[in-house]
Amino acid sequence: MSCLPSRLYAIVDTAQTGGRPLDSVVDAMLAGGVAVLQLRVKDPPADEFLRMALTLRERTARAGCLFIVNDRVDIALAARADGVHLGQEDLPLDAARPLVGNKLIGISTHSLEQAEAAERGGADYIGFGPMFPTRTKETGYASRGLSMLESVRRRVAIPIVAIGGITAENVAQTWESGADAAAMISYLTRSDDVEARVRSVLDRSP
Repeated sequence: MSCLPSRLYAIVDTAQTGGRPLDSVVDAMLAGGVAVLQLRVKDPPADEFLRMALTLRERTARAGCLFIVNDRVDIALAARADGVHLGQEDLPLDAARPLVGNKLIGISTHSLEQAEAAERGGADYIGFGPMFPTRTKETGYASRGLSMLESVRRRVAIPIVAIGGITAENVAQTWESGADAAAMISYLTRSDDVEARVRSVLDRSP
């Protein structure tokens, strides 16, 4: 059974809100039906990051939404998040697991080898990408594409969250190619009507 309650994995990045307050963007996402939300904040002061995480934890808890903190195990624990998502250069999975216990741990992967290693190491789910060209984040990796996603799906049993350049136009293909969920960032947060865009994506979910 998947640990992810939705085919949409929404990420709110403080650099991708189009200048709008974080709270209002998150409220619109939740109103649209987001059931998994990750907070991504790059290089903030720890106290500022924690304040944001605590605010989002309160909002997501009211909405019954799973709340994940990106990169920072300490912030995830302090904010009582449901889990943490770690990149290849963050705290290693085997060091993070004793700290977070049974909270969710997701691992960003960019190759079949990394995906298999994350599963062997006990990750609850993996992020895989970038699927398509994206300007949201410079990963240093070329687009992986649907065929590579299909290969990863054949080799790992844990849930896969596809990420990178996913929009309403290609999300169905992403799900069909083996992703349990599709991560979206700027496609949602930079919309003129965030709530409506979330609903439009969820309406396409099988």
